[in-house]
Amino acid sequence: MSVPAAFDYHPATSVDEAIALLQQYGDEAKVLAGGHSLIPAMKLRLSQPEHLIDIGKISSLSYIREEEGCIAVGALTTYHQIEQSDLLRKHFPLLTEGTAMIGDQQVRNRGTIGGCIAHSDPAADMPGIVLALKAEIVVRGPQGQRTIAADDFFVDTFTTALEPTEILVELRLPLPPAQTGSAYEKLANRASHYAIAGCAAVITRGNDGTCSAASIAITGATVRTVRATAVENALVGSKLDESTINAAVNQATDGEDMISDIHGSEEYRRKMAAVVARRAILKAIGRI
Repeated sequence: MSVPAAFDYHPATSVDEAIALLQQYGDEAKVLAGGHSLIPAMKLRLSQPEHLIDIGKISSLSYIREEEGCIAVGALTTYHQIEQSDLLRKHFPLLTEGTAMIGDQQVRNRGTIGGCIAHSDPAADMPGIVLALKAEIVVRGPQGQRTIAADDFFVDTFTTALEPTEILVELRLPLPPAQTGSAYEKLANRASHYAIAGCAAVITRGNDGTCSAASIAITGATVRTVRATAVENALVGSKLDESTINAAVNQATDGEDMISDIHGSEEYRRKMAAVVARRAILKAIGRI
């Protein structure tokens, strides 16, 4: 089946209008941003909303700007805009680098950062990147606006901390301290370009040459985007040499529930997660 089930289409002209429509239609509604995840699911009838609320024309949600202590990125900012941003490339090379690995040019022209984050696909690249960057995710609903730490946002496969009547409106990326490098690496599915195993790494080196901070996120291999806390703990306070890194990355998926499918078994994904984590960490260190 390649034709969606029947639905009513509602083009929202503002965030407040979109929220009102979500209140009106409740669980029968879905929000459409870029559409590169929702529309394929609808065509396969894996998702059959009775009402589709299109927020794609709300231009006020598309921007990249520097604010006090952070870079703010609007939820409807496309991958292409992110990939081409000199401001983001300067402060967060893993973000522009990882964005360039998403799908193909057509996907990057239409797909949005907010739509991807709200969708919370464990094989997508962006959730791991914003988790490693310790982003703050700004959402708005009937009760007003609130901010959710990325650590608290990704709950499970396709499940986030968003309430049913809330819309993601902005991501705030805290500016990194001096002597910080970041990188993203993945083993991609050749057909879909989704991650079989991916790693986003942010490393800060102290004046004594040891790792003073590490933020490592794994995507693609686990059933939800996760922070590799065991790897972070093994790196912080240690010299960033080969033996330390090799021992650390072997803990990349410790205690996590793994994906196992036709593209890779649990064992394979655990091994590949360690491989891409090592590559990402070494690349991040090389950028300090």
